[in-house]
Amino acid sequence: MPGPTEHKSVQDRILKYAGDIGWTFVSRSEAEKRRGFTSTGAEVLEAPVTTREKAKNASWFFVDTLFEKVKEFNPKLKDSKEELLRKLNLPLPTIQGNRDFLQYLQGEKTFFSTEENREFNLILINYNEPDQNIYEVTEEYYLFNGQYANREDVVFFINGIPVLVIECKNATKDEAIAIGIDQIRRYHRETPEFFVPQQLYTVTESIGFSYGVTWNTIRRNIFNWKDEEVGNLEAKVKSFCNKQNILDYIKKYIVFAEANEELNKYILRQHQKTAVEKVVERAHDETKTRGLIWHTQGSGKTYTMIKAAELLFKAPKSNKPTILLMIDRNELEDQMLKNLSSVGVNNVVQAEHIKDLQKLLKNDYRGIIVSMIHKFREMPADVNKRKNIYVLIDEAHRTTGGDLGNYLMAAIPNATYIGFTGTPVDKTVYGKGTFKTFGIDDPPKGYLHKYSIADSIEDGTTLPLFYGMAPNELLVPKEILEKEFLELAEAYGVNDIEELNKILERAVNTRNFLKGKERVEKVAEYVAKHYTENVEPMGYKAFLVAVDRPACAMYKKALDKFLPTEYSEVVYTGNNNDTEELKAFHHDAKTEKEIRKKFTKLEEQPKILIVTEKLLTGFDAPILYAMYLDKPMRDHTLLQAIARVNRPYENEQKDMVKPHGFVLDFVGIFENLEKALAFDSEEINAIVKD
Repeated sequence: MPGPTEHKSVQDRILKYAGDIGWTFVSRSEAEKRRGFTSTGAEVLEAPVTTREKAKNASWFFVDTLFEKVKEFNPKLKDSKEELLRKLNLPLPTIQGNRDFLQYLQGEKTFFSTEENREFNLILINYNEPDQNIYEVTEEYYLFNGQYANREDVVFFINGIPVLVIECKNATKDEAIAIGIDQIRRYHRETPEFFVPQQLYTVTESIGFSYGVTWNTIRRNIFNWKDEEVGNLEAKVKSFCNKQNILDYIKKYIVFAEANEELNKYILRQHQKTAVEKVVERAHDETKTRGLIWHTQGSGKTYTMIKAAELLFKAPKSNKPTILLMIDRNELEDQMLKNLSSVGVNNVVQAEHIKDLQKLLKNDYRGIIVSMIHKFREMPADVNKRKNIYVLIDEAHRTTGGDLGNYLMAAIPNATYIGFTGTPVDKTVYGKGTFKTFGIDDPPKGYLHKYSIADSIEDGTTLPLFYGMAPNELLVPKEILEKEFLELAEAYGVNDIEELNKILERAVNTRNFLKGKERVEKVAEYVAKHYTENVEPMGYKAFLVAVDRPACAMYKKALDKFLPTEYSEVVYTGNNNDTEELKAFHHDAKTEKEIRKKFTKLEEQPKILIVTEKLLTGFDAPILYAMYLDKPMRDHTLLQAIARVNRPYENEQKDMVKPHGFVLDFVGIFENLEKALAFDSEEINAIVKD
């Protein structure tokens, strides 16, 4: 039971601040009466069973308020109060039930009017006229489901529907936030009925203020709410619980997505929400047509793009627009389509060929088009001159340089172009081009919104990265590395894996050194020892990044001498002309999917993936802790690759919390980071630590 300090120092303050911003306080006894309790006022958690029984059939809702507002917003609805409650009580206490209820809250469920002989959307919340809603807050919100009884500290209601819970902890307790999150987890286990209508939760001990969505209590998906004044509870409550902010989150910024046949729920973080709002605002600004969203690796760039596309498409101001989601690689195009489908975005078409894209634009298609940037190659000018064409370009630092960018912008000259990049814009000619292309409307900084690596680490959305060097005799000799790789790649930066591989094809001495049979054996032995002594005991997994596909095959054979065969798998793209040695590690799509899936699971094999190109971008496996780097890399490719290991990971059952990511360098790249990463030293210091 909460002590008086906890209650007085945090809970009462939250209720006061909520009152200041327009939430009407409802006492506990009044709230229980309005929910249909047959007795009120007892200390229910310690009361005899009879009191629990009296509370057993209470509603989640303030019943009369809910019914009055629903009748007001839906004059054609003829349901009685009982019929309406029966309908709203149908969703089950599961994540699927919570998704169903969110659809009610968003006005996406319908009812049939016999009078009009057609369906209408059932409106529970008025988003167009927010002042028409009733905003209330109560404390000690109690629920008994016949087996367990629990009580939430502070609960916020819109039109009689509980939507947000705040758990308050004692500021004097160590790990108060963690204790509060554990409490939310316990509620999910014991009284999941709480979380049919409730969509959001926060936990605070008056200094920290963590927020997340119900049905997702994984630590990496719970975030710090940031305000200008660090540690100011009043500022945090008043900004997070701002009525418009809560309405926005419920209506727009909660995402359900299916992955590996499992339904997951996510919230867009502060930086994502801000970026989406800025993209929509920029798209509707008649005087500006460019913008750059610079969000570091692992900060949810894909969902930011998808949500921006979805909201742009739905916005009345967009006036039935065309939205182009431009991707730069096949694998990422498939991923984008899967993501769009899994989050339920409609009106999406894929332009598989150049002629498809040209036809869609020429025929004035209105909707979302997913296409690859190279499909604009040699497209004629002025295919469509409409203004409400919005182009969102992924990996913008490498896709609009030169001819491709010129073709794109000539084909749809009046479109708005928003670039998204996940890597710091570098000091080379190439990087300045990104600012030049997308930053012209935002001088002098050159970007519309920035979320840096330092921000990300501070928020706990990515982890710090530590590195170690392999023994000297295994590293590429410095003069060879300098001459064949670092100097050659320096002028323009290496912006994608294809460019990198072309440089490495010419680096004959480097490749010969890396693939020396004796060296491969020694590296494999070193990796096996390091993995079994340092990584496996913690429960994590690893990548071994080889210089090319033949090297991957060599490492698999070598590793099998020191580790059980099932510990490692090779993943690379097969080629019909491959030698028998390379064909031995070809996988069909189904097998590769299974390998990827098992790699992300704690108890499953493989524990080490041997890769050279595939999976070095876009593959998200938080359980990945270590990268054994045996391929020279630099700039964006290096940053994207090492970003695989800095995803947070937590496992309650095993008491695992990933402390950081780790790279063991067998090449010698990390000995000269200033040269390998052509970025500002401030950015480099935020990225990696030795």
